[in-house]
Amino acid sequence: MIRGGRLVDPALGRDEVADVLIQDGRVAAIGRLSPLAGARSVDASGLVVAPGLIDVHVHLREPGFEEKETIASGTAAAAAGGFTTLFCMPNTRPTLDSVLALRDLTARLERDARVRVEPIAAITVGRAGERLVDFPALAEAGAVGFSDDGDTTRDSSLMRRALEASATLDRPIMVHCEDKALADGAMHEGAVSGRLGVIGIPAEAEEIVIARDLLLAGLTGGRLHVCHVTTARGADQIRRAKAEGVRVTAEAMPHHLLMTDEWVGGSRRLVNADEPRGADAPAEDPHTKVNPPLRPETDAAALLAAVRDGTIDVVATDHAPHAPQDKEHASFDRAAVGLSGLEFALPLMLALVRAGHLTLPDLLALMSQRPAELWGLDSGTLGVGAVADLIAFDPEERWVVARERLATKSANTPLLGMTMQGRVKLTLVGGEERYAG
Repeated sequence: MIRGGRLVDPALGRDEVADVLIQDGRVAAIGRLSPLAGARSVDASGLVVAPGLIDVHVHLREPGFEEKETIASGTAAAAAGGFTTLFCMPNTRPTLDSVLALRDLTARLERDARVRVEPIAAITVGRAGERLVDFPALAEAGAVGFSDDGDTTRDSSLMRRALEASATLDRPIMVHCEDKALADGAMHEGAVSGRLGVIGIPAEAEEIVIARDLLLAGLTGGRLHVCHVTTARGADQIRRAKAEGVRVTAEAMPHHLLMTDEWVGGSRRLVNADEPRGADAPAEDPHTKVNPPLRPETDAAALLAAVRDGTIDVVATDHAPHAPQDKEHASFDRAAVGLSGLEFALPLMLALVRAGHLTLPDLLALMSQRPAELWGLDSGTLGVGAVADLIAFDPEERWVVARERLATKSANTPLLGMTMQGRVKLTLVGGEERYAG
């Protein structure tokens, strides 16, 4: 029995103080409930009780790169961040491009995962962009989507055939949109890169491939999901494609909504939010190197507008852990791209709620209800009979980001030392406690 919390469930249209009774892994009752003999009682007064968060873009690194993250550490970080379901990307070793690889992953997940994990399979064998995978077999084996992730599928004819397969299987092609010939820099190409003397990546490197894939999705009727949109023009391309009936969904990341290329220059100011500024840091901190790169404030504002008007369907993290030698001990130009996201997404997004850009139900729709609906998951709501994937969090609690407080194996984040507001206190998966803070 979760007692006295503020229950927020956008799928049900509920935002009220209520009790939640969980029996046999599912929600049994909601409301002002009488105590039940033998039930464990959890006092949630002062906490928000909500459906567990769902992250459709995570790198767990296992198998093959366990020095960066493991299934055990990555899913522990997820539970600490309020996520009860993850979609894991296929850039493992071996690549998730065969039924055998998915079976091996499933065995590892059954042994070590603390939350639910759904696999995303590759589009091409080895993510090499030369030969398509067996889409029907991988879908049958449990793949919820297909992506070559950081290796954009260059061959348009292969992308066309992949989208044709997606139309039949109703599994999205999840695209990292980047023209590699234009993307040989280390940060966004603009005023800040010019000031720092760092080779930049133009926004057009992302937008050119978004345009191509939207055209192919329109041609084939396929199901396209655009990963980590970062530019104003890219968001507008998706907005127009949706108006034309193209089957496209899109995601944005908290760091692209709240951080800019000025962070590479040393700033620690969250944009789109009235939050205390962190102490400035040295320029070219490797922790600020991410792909797609942090963009200017005008792009962050346009992304927020796209989130608010429904152009962006979901918010995900692109959690990308790296070992210290690949990140903090490397120079900026040689550092690996990506940052840790699972334990920071909720407090970062709560900053947008405090600033009045989103409501709490809006946030939970983006990070729970909508991904569940798009992928047909048995979660994303706490209606009676629903699976008891549930979180309780304190939206007011402040905490300092410290390496020793994190569950992830790789604390590669420029937020180290900054104060966050909003902390998960309880995470249940199928009614079983997976995190208590």
